[in-house]
Amino acid sequence: MTFVRIGGVPHHIRVEGTGPACLLSVGLGMAWFDWDPVVPLLAPHRTVVRFDRPGLGLSGHARAWPTLTGEAERIARVLDATGVGTPATVVGHSLAGFHCEAFARLYPERTAGLVLVDTAVEEKPRPRAAPALRDAATRACGTLLAGAGLPRAVGPLLRRTAVRAGRRGGGDPAPADLVRRAYSTSRFLRAVLAENARYRDQAVELASLRQWLPLDARVTVLAAHAGGPRRWLERQERLAERLGGTFRVSAPAGHLVMLDRPRDVADAVLETGTRPPLADEDEGRAREA
Repeated sequence: MTFVRIGGVPHHIRVEGTGPACLLSVGLGMAWFDWDPVVPLLAPHRTVVRFDRPGLGLSGHARAWPTLTGEAERIARVLDATGVGTPATVVGHSLAGFHCEAFARLYPERTAGLVLVDTAVEEKPRPRAAPALRDAATRACGTLLAGAGLPRAVGPLLRRTAVRAGRRGGGDPAPADLVRRAYSTSRFLRAVLAENARYRDQAVELASLRQWLPLDARVTVLAAHAGGPRRWLERQERLAERLGGTFRVSAPAGHLVMLDRPRDVADAVLETGTRPPLADEDEGRAREA
């Protein structure tokens, strides 16, 4: 376990395995341990980097509202802090799919591949109305709920409930002590509210990046399917086509594919491939870019 200050915030980072770099980034409100079933499958072949965004997991309080370019830079700085070298395969689940795609567009020389795991999809995002007012309401809501002791009272229970809902079957495999540490705090509550409030802003930012920055990386879109209507699969498949990527379906699986079918996630990463590591001088230029 390692803690590294990025932007003044202590970030919890874990590095395991050997081989080319692979970074795993969780969806909204999740923690590093949600990748636990996937890591043993990747570690013999990849140096696996996991981290918690500010407020989540064991990382410190968020100091600023999340932005898409800020999250892409965070990925770059996490990789810098670990010293694992790049290019790296970046893997984003749900909301973090926005972050990882932005990283791949903003730092193409540092990206070996992009894997989007049941990623968020917004075909025509629109800016929020009255963003300052909405931010103020989000901040006030966080203060009120934290002051009422909601995180400690029901945080772990809400986590367990959300995981059960996000899986095709089965409960939450995360250890109880880690769930209490990660989900009983006001920093977690505030971080989740902030990421949810800024979701649409990040979708708008990504739509803008797509217009002027090409995607020069091999892409795999892995979509979950648990039966029933296929509209979500169709949206994911259109995204894969738009990004020039490979489309794969993980079934049966709920939104938390890494818990339901970790082998599918690992296979998608390993089949996405690698690129030769950058020379030292190229790595330095990439970090300065």
